Parts: sequence; C-alpha cells; structure tokens
Amino acid sequence: MSAEPDTASGAYDAPHLARNRANFAALTPLHFLARAAAVYPDKTAVIHHGRHYPYREFDARCRRFADALRRRGVRAGDTVAVLAPNVPALLEAHYAVPMAGAVLNALNYRLDARSIAFILRHGGARLLIADREFAALVHDALREYGRDMPLVEIADGDTGPALGGTAYEDFLREGDPQAEWSPPADEWAAIALNYTSGTTGNPKGVVYHHRGAALNALGNAVTFGLDRHSVYLWTLPMFHCNGWTYTWAVTAVAGTHVCLRRVEPAAIFAAIAEHRVTHLCGAPIVLNMLVHAPESAKRRFDHIVGAATGGAAPPSSVIAAMERLGFRVTHLYGLTESYGPATVCAWQQEWGDLPLAERAGKMARQGVQYPTLDRQRVADPATLEDVPPDGATIGELMLRSNTLMQGYLKNPAATEEAFAGGWFHTGDLAVMHADGYVEIKDRAKDIIISGGENISSIEIEEVLYRHPAVMEAAVVARLDATWGETPCAFVTLKSDVGAVSEADIITFCRANLAHYKAPRHVIFGPLPKTSTGKIQKYALREQAKGTQ
Repeated sequence: MSAEPDTASGAYDAPHLARNRANFAALTPLHFLARAAAVYPDKTAVIHHGRHYPYREFDARCRRFADALRRRGVRAGDTVAVLAPNVPALLEAHYAVPMAGAVLNALNYRLDARSIAFILRHGGARLLIADREFAALVHDALREYGRDMPLVEIADGDTGPALGGTAYEDFLREGDPQAEWSPPADEWAAIALNYTSGTTGNPKGVVYHHRGAALNALGNAVTFGLDRHSVYLWTLPMFHCNGWTYTWAVTAVAGTHVCLRRVEPAAIFAAIAEHRVTHLCGAPIVLNMLVHAPESAKRRFDHIVGAATGGAAPPSSVIAAMERLGFRVTHLYGLTESYGPATVCAWQQEWGDLPLAERAGKMARQGVQYPTLDRQRVADPATLEDVPPDGATIGELMLRSNTLMQGYLKNPAATEEAFAGGWFHTGDLAVMHADGYVEIKDRAKDIIISGGENISSIEIEEVLYRHPAVMEAAVVARLDATWGETPCAFVTLKSDVGAVSEADIITFCRANLAHYKAPRHVIFGPLPKTSTGKIQKYALREQAKGTQ
C-alpha cells in the first residue's frame, strides 16, 4: 500500500518556505527602465523636437536627475511637484523622483493659481519644477501660497520668460549619471500624488504606491498590445493619473515615447506619419478633434493606430470616422483612484459583423476588468448585494484590486468612505449585462467630465453663490459635441437686483475658476425641489438636454 499523504495543518507555513531576499522583491515600475537600458541600450526611447535619444541616455538622465534631487536635500517621502506639458523632463521625473525615494506630484496646468497653491501646500512640495510657458501661473500660485520654494525651470524652446530658477539641464549636471539607486524596501511606499476635484471645492490628494503603479502599467501593456516595436504618442496629459501609467508601461516593453507639447491635429497626424506611431490615448475630445480636423492637417498613413479613450463614450459616428482614418478605438474606464484604466471594453470577434450603430453600442460600454484588476461588480451600495445581470437594474460600480490608491492624503474620513465594506466605491451608477460587461448610466456625485477632466458641480456652485445677485444655484452636465460635457448653471436671482445677463454670470465664474470649469450656459428661473427642499438635479439635467 502507498503511504498516506501528509495533510498536517500548517505544512505550508514552515519557516523554510518564508519570504526572503532571494524569492521576494518589491514591485516597482523603476525596474522597467533599468531593464530596457540593459537589454536595449541603443534603442530609441524618447523622441522630441526631432531629437532621438536611446534607453542608455534615458537611464543616465534619470540617474542624474535623482542624484541631483538627493544633493538638493530631497529625502525619502518628500514631495516633488512638476508643472509641465508632455515634454521629456516630465517623463524623466516619473523615474527620477521615485529613484530618489521621493513622491512625484505632476500638476494639472489647466488649474488656476489658487488650486495650484492649495496642492503645493497640501502636498508639502519641497521642490517645484516648472515649464517656462506657465511662468505667470507659477508666480501667481506662489504669491497665493505665500512662500517661495526651490525652483527648477524647463526651457523647451522659446515658450516663455525665465522663472528665476535653475535651468533644468544645469540641474541635471549637478547629478552623477552613474549614481546608484535602490528600489523601495516596501512596495507599498508612495510613488506619486495626484489630485482630483472629487465633489468638493478643494481637490483630494490620491496616493499611489509602487506595487499598483507597476501592475497597472503591465495591465496597460497587455490590454493595449504594447511591445518593443510600439511607438506611443503622448496625446494624453502625463499629469493625468501619471499618463494612465503609460509613462511606465511603454518603457516596460522598451517601446518608444514620442513627446508632444501641444495636442493639435496637424502635429498629431504629422507625428503618426513621420514616426509610424502605433498607439495613442486621449479623451473623446481628442478623437473628435482628429475627425473634424481640416483636410490640410490630415495625413494618410498605411498602418493601423490603436487609440484608447476614456470618459464619456465616443458616439458611433466618431468611432466610424476614426476607423476610416486608420484608427482602431478601444474604450476604457477608470478613475484617478484606480491609476487610470481599470476596465476595458474587450473586443469580441462577432461584433465585427454587427451594423455600425449596434457595434458602437457594444463598444461604448465600460466593459470587463483589466487582467491586473482583481474584481469589478455592480452592487447595491447599502447592502453590497450584486444586482442581477439584466442590463437594467442600476447599482454602484465597485472595484477591488492591487491597482487602487492607498487612500486620500491627510483625509482619513474620505478614505474610509471610499473603501466602505471592503470595496472601492466609484460613485458611478451602472448596470451589469448578461455577457458580464458593465455599462455606466449616470454619475452618482454629479461630476462633469469635460475634455477628459473632472469638474465638480459643487465647486462651481460655491462660486455662483458668491455672486451678489445670486440667490440659488445648481450645476449639471450638459452634453457638448466638442467637449463631451460642459457645465450648465441654473440660477435663481435675488428679487432686489437689477438686470443680470448670462454673460455676466459666465464672466464672474471665469474670474474665480479655471476657465474650463466655468459654465458655458446659464438658465435663469426657480429651481425644482423635493418636499424636503432638495434641488432635483435629475430634472435640471432633463431641462439642460432641452436647450441643445
């Protein structure tokens, strides 16, 4: 007879099976650059303004950058802020800042000075690296902040006046290109800090960890089909969820980054044709921009370009037009809190035989989970019970994964609320279809997504209430052919004021908000309310539709 198997409880908890330095290393996307430089040292890593430089140089520049930060006194856990468009310096910061053990805070240059000042203060930035194009914004933000800080300035062509700081290239020369760096001892260590407006006036600081950044980058590479032959065009802002982690994903496969300072149709088409771009990402507005570009700006190319988009689903006409131009559109869904993309509308072969309208309807859904996302579900937010997969019953979309934020910086209450019941509550209302694909129906917290940027309706309402003539105000999303959505304001004026026009309200908002947050339309009159006095925003959304 054979011996009985050893089924002793705890056999796999034996000391000799424990984690050790040989069988465990902290996950971090920083290893992607080290590997690419070692395996493909002469392969083009970055292209910008006609300049090509290989992975060997990319790695050396990031080592210099990290060493210069350390020599300036930046230590583990410090925050380094960068205000720049999609230029190589910002890409290099995604490696150099965490190589120094610090946390990268890539700033949204579309924000106003007051918001930038708040972020610098709240995030505790030790150093600011800024492009000269935003000199006025930097000076206004620091004035609002009420203090100076060490400043490094990026001179990427003739883009603006000097800021009075150290030139970026001189700053790099302070560091050693051979300087050693160490991965984090704990993969849970913070790697990046990103701010999202959420549903309050002050933005919330979303903290990313090395583990999540590495995993989401690999999820992007797998989902979007990146490999060492990929040429990725930076049409998505690197400040947005760290470029949806494509800053690390492209390097993971030793692909080529093509930097693009401004997202303009002629520049995009020219770059695709010249560099044989294979992939790009962007909000639906970017796709719409390409479709409606003048013929003089368009260029023909003989290969298919993958175009990933998030936010509001592009309409079927845009998908069809993009296909005719030579693009293959992939619809993604995610949030700042999920490192960008978390779900994908994975293509099914049989969809190709469907009529365009039906095919576009399938493609517009938020889809199924990423290979690196543990699970998504649509559930009742109160009971946490899954809704039936009938495509009709609405619940809240919830996520659970390694690729979720640590939490909100200095905001334990908001963090606890976001992770209630052991799930991340997206705040998006959705249905689950019989094929397992999720489709979002509404945003529970009234966030407006305009050109890929989140805009808080409450933030706008707070400004409206400061207008001396406004008695009541509410803001909802209004569909827009160019931006996807724009804010639409409903205002009840005080009875004792004189004439106030739509232009007066919009001008006031533009003076007190980033311009892209200001409402494009203002409707005057009484606001519909429930019996308890709560404004009925669903009724306002219907009214906003009637104004189109």
